[in-house]
Amino acid sequence: MTVCSVRTMSSARRLRPVWADATPEPGATPHQPTLDDLGTPLSDVTFVVVDLETTGGTPADCAITEIGAVKVRGGEVLGEFQTLVDPGGPVPPFIQVLTGITTTMLIGAPPIEEVLPSFLEFSRGTVLVAHNAPFDIGFLKAAAARTGHAWPGNKVLDTVRLARRVVTRDEVPNHKLSSLAALFHATVTPNHRALADAQATVDVLHALLGRLAPLGITHLEDLATATDPVPEDVRRKRTLADGLPDGPGVYLFRGPGDEVLYVGTSTTSLRKRVRSYFTSAEKRGRMIEMVRIAHRVDPISCATPLEARVRELRLIAAHSPRYNRRSRFPERMPWVRLTAEPYPRLSVVREVKAGDGATYIGPFASATTAQLALEALHETFPIRQCTRRLPVVAPAGASACVLAEMGRCSAPCVGDAPEYAGVVEAVRHAMLDNADPVVGAHAHRIDALVDQERFEEAATVRDRLGAFLRGAARAQRFAPLAACSELVAARRTDDGGWELVLVRFGRLAGTARVDRRTDPRPAIATLQASGEHVDAAVAPAPAAHPEETDLVITWLDQPGVRLVEVSSTWAHPVRSAQRLRDPAAAVATALRPVEPFEVHPVEARGERPPVVLTGALDDADARVLPTTSVRQPRTA
Repeated sequence: MTVCSVRTMSSARRLRPVWADATPEPGATPHQPTLDDLGTPLSDVTFVVVDLETTGGTPADCAITEIGAVKVRGGEVLGEFQTLVDPGGPVPPFIQVLTGITTTMLIGAPPIEEVLPSFLEFSRGTVLVAHNAPFDIGFLKAAAARTGHAWPGNKVLDTVRLARRVVTRDEVPNHKLSSLAALFHATVTPNHRALADAQATVDVLHALLGRLAPLGITHLEDLATATDPVPEDVRRKRTLADGLPDGPGVYLFRGPGDEVLYVGTSTTSLRKRVRSYFTSAEKRGRMIEMVRIAHRVDPISCATPLEARVRELRLIAAHSPRYNRRSRFPERMPWVRLTAEPYPRLSVVREVKAGDGATYIGPFASATTAQLALEALHETFPIRQCTRRLPVVAPAGASACVLAEMGRCSAPCVGDAPEYAGVVEAVRHAMLDNADPVVGAHAHRIDALVDQERFEEAATVRDRLGAFLRGAARAQRFAPLAACSELVAARRTDDGGWELVLVRFGRLAGTARVDRRTDPRPAIATLQASGEHVDAAVAPAPAAHPEETDLVITWLDQPGVRLVEVSSTWAHPVRSAQRLRDPAAAVATALRPVEPFEVHPVEARGERPPVVLTGALDDADARVLPTTSVRQPRTA
């Protein structure tokens, strides 16, 4: 007696569903995209529609009694799989009544250990389909785990979820297989036997895909989001992603009058990124609104992910799309300036000017943040806060303001220019080289406020310190690159090739990619010869959008990046604000107690003794001590 049968059919049953033949709409422009452009058409996908009969509802304490499956592609049935399975125990009476499968029928049937390998081979490389898939696939996975077989990870499609998407309750009272089979006039009536139910599910699947086709569900990749609660007018526009390249680049959504509505980027696949706008993955209301009025997506392919990110920033700055909220107005990013007048002061400005002799930090995200950084410097140093221009020599009878009486201003308006020059130099040093005085002053202020439980004021002081550290760190990062006329760097790619980057005055002037079999040196020479000409920048402001320079520096900081050529020194101060950009960590470090060090003479041995530095010393404290060694204090 043969209880397990597998039939292969080349022409036994041929069904040509609606979605298998796509007819272009009248007036549509003929277009023949490649399979790589669109994905896998549903007519080329091999489905295995499976149905199980079991002894109960949970795989933990129940077993499979029958497996039925139909392999189908493009409406053509390629094969069928059917077998009874010995569950290893009796079939409950109510299951016998429901399915007609009795305990006697299963005597001599193969156990699941023998059946499962055959089914896994039958369904290898296909998309599994089931009506209420979690039930059937759950039993199959549990059986694979019990028998020691690795689950192959087939994609799974649930016809119940598809039916809930396109079949209304006005058409059927429920979404049971019997109801859907009657609605779509299936050629086989489901009867709670595995193969018959699988055959009925095939007809239901084809009918559901036919209803989904007008909604833009025509490819395998579309099925992953077919059941998402996406408005139909949004889902229909997913064809805007057809033909987009599968690589890094920038995309522009265009609306009426070819207006650029939105600029975005993808560092992996433009097509997949744009498709996500038509699925439930996109939850931003303004993006759904944008998609509704968009009529075209223009792609710009890029050689590298860095180029894609930089192009996105430049296009946003150029077009100021109404649905982009960041990076639209780089000229509005403010700086904090220490002026170069006889008695310098601090101010917030919109640009860095050449030849004015001033000192700058920034740029800041907003004028509010820049003002916080300015206040941090005022809280630390007694630099004047008045805005009027002071004479070089104070007039007779001049009097100082109240800030001088409070000790918060050096009062250059009444004289003592040397003292004020020292204050200005300390401010400049904190802005450019060493942020420790600012950190220390704010750390002790925060500590005192916390002791008094004035936490809101402490948070304000922390915000001022954080704004200053971010602005100073950014300027210290930008300045060396903004002064560098040319820098060439390279980084290994995952496939063994090279990603090449050309930077001029902080602006990305060119990028290229070569494979592992190509010598990168000729490509570097070509990149230097054909790279964008960039006018010299006014450091610390780079010759690019500040966020573009941030992207370039982040790329250069990656592990594995190699400098090929650099036209000038590229370095940062050792004690710069870059190491203290987190205000909480900076405050904690400033308040941490430092153990004192004990210095002992060393006997002369006719040679220079080694220097041993231990304890809480940082790089800047390490000094050459030719006749001393430094040790931690001894404990009793």
